Amino acid sequence: MSNVINKKDLAEKLAEEFGCSKKDATAYVQFVFDTVADTLKNDGTVDVFGFGKFSISERAARTGINPATKEKIEIAASKSVKFKASKSLKDAVK
Repeated sequence: MSNVINKKDLAEKLAEEFGCSKKDATAYVQFVFDTVADTLKNDGTVDVFGFGKFSISERAARTGINPATKEKIEIAASKSVKFKASKSLKDAVK
């Protein structure tokens, strides 16, 4: 069974650990995620030491096949977020 943690849980843990209000903790967590998203939107890279690196990966346009009709279709170029875990995170998960 896997554990799932969301932004609300992160904010609650932050408030509990550092003794701030849940409202402030929620704002801090939201600020971090907004900053990461804004940096990636501007084609930047976010490198969190000991955790990993977020970057943008560009996918070239390509030809695909519709599985239902077997018709060839053009798939447009796109960007996606790529994450590479740090060695210390990989070691911690082992």
